[in-house]
Amino acid sequence: MTEKAQESVSSGYQRWLSWVVAILVPLVLILTSVRLLLTPAFVQLEYRTPNFPPDPYGFTQEDRLHWSMIALDYLLNDEGINFLAELQFEDGSPLYNARELKHMVDVKNVVQSTLIVWYACLAGIILLGIWAYFGGWMGGYKQGLSNGGWITVVLVAVTMVAVLIAFSVFFVFFHDVFFDPGTWVFRFSDTLIRLFPERFWRDTFIAIGLLSLAAGLALGLGFRKKTNQA
Repeated sequence: MTEKAQESVSSGYQRWLSWVVAILVPLVLILTSVRLLLTPAFVQLEYRTPNFPPDPYGFTQEDRLHWSMIALDYLLNDEGINFLAELQFEDGSPLYNARELKHMVDVKNVVQSTLIVWYACLAGIILLGIWAYFGGWMGGYKQGLSNGGWITVVLVAVTMVAVLIAFSVFFVFFHDVFFDPGTWVFRFSDTLIRLFPERFWRDTFIAIGLLSLAAGLALGLGFRKKTNQA
């Protein structure tokens, strides 16, 4: 193989790797935003936002904070569903009914799978960066980061429009993608709805969008400049 042919092959695989980076970036940015919101800090902040709807069935803000932290802990720990099934109100009745418990198992499976995907994508971005540094294609890596940032901006912008214009439709679509239809529908008096009303989820999707959008813009603009200067 001639030197020119070798350079052509090298350039080709570097462009391919650059687009692998670009594809991984939106996953990393969006899932990082999701992970940042799976924290007590976000839940506490959300419950304290102005005009957050009160629970018509009697939960105080302190009650919501107490029970929601346990629910969040369940999603991130290695415990089985008894972690939630054993919770009771003061009168001895269970905090969650069987339908709610089944949904929480489904939610935990989705959350845990999502975190695995996040770890894998994050590891992929880091390993590709190391390869780019030592393999002499850092310019292509930075271009991939920039392209991935812009892809993130477009994807998030489209999603944000859907959330802002027709959140209820988007919410149903989202749940039907990740859960069996109907298994996530509850009564207003059920604990899950009392703890996490629709306003909570609307604000969550908006927060994920804003964080991802900011990160995407930072990569798109920042690494484009560095690439052009290289």
